[in-house]
Amino acid sequence: MKKILILLMLTMLASMNITFAAGKSQKGNKEMQKITQTAGRNQLGNFAPEFAHYNDDILFGENWNNSDIDVKTRSIITMTALISQGITDSSLKYHLQNAKNHGVTKTEAAAIITNTAFYAGWSKAWAAFNLAKEVWTDDTPALTEKDRYAKTIMFPIGEPNNAYAKYFIGQSYISPISTSQVKIFNVTFEPECRNNWHIHHASKGGGQMLIGVGGHGYYQEWGKDPVEINPGDVINIPANVKHWHGAASDSWFSHLAVEVDGENTSNEWLEPVTDDEYKRIENARR
Repeated sequence: MKKILILLMLTMLASMNITFAAGKSQKGNKEMQKITQTAGRNQLGNFAPEFAHYNDDILFGENWNNSDIDVKTRSIITMTALISQGITDSSLKYHLQNAKNHGVTKTEAAAIITNTAFYAGWSKAWAAFNLAKEVWTDDTPALTEKDRYAKTIMFPIGEPNNAYAKYFIGQSYISPISTSQVKIFNVTFEPECRNNWHIHHASKGGGQMLIGVGGHGYYQEWGKDPVEINPGDVINIPANVKHWHGAASDSWFSHLAVEVDGENTSNEWLEPVTDDEYKRIENARR
């Protein structure tokens, strides 16, 4: 439903050619998927309804959905706390599985438990490893950086953008979101990836709209300072303006690219953004 509402909004804005600015996310670059829990009510709802309420609605409903830290970090904290207390029963296994579901790899889990062993005790770590081996089986491939990033954004990353690879430095990906009425694509850049300088030509109307979806990136018009793009930011690119956009060096980056209708439209690809140009932007950011 959320995707449908966003697409309807984009279709309306693009068809009316409205320009607007959106505020930055107040909770960082990652969009958290809502955590829901029913174990309390399922197992104790009749016997201890108040406890079930605290477990399902407060501990998980509010605490786990607080977005001051991401769910992966919260999972690691919970793993460490339970192991430190010597809790190595089904509750720890549940949280180990939860950690795996939110991006903790087998290698990371082993390192977390090993580090905890030095502070909480060797025997507790042994017990935790026995459960962890059941969760991170040998035939479970570790998540790649791309896989972990994909879990943080609403739209699919899609396939390698091979058709336009010669106009990019680094690897990019593209996923069509809408191919009729208003064309909308989710374009994803790996860290440091950026496209060449280019121009969207049009004799009337035309241009492009970018909407930040995930990660952190840049947009720059020729002769102007670069602009940072975060989730929720909107960039309106006029027709016939030379520009480029891409990811920061320490972050994946995705934006929706919305084509604006116009007359006599065409794209002109120009020279790459050099390493020196890119490094100056990164150094200025720091």
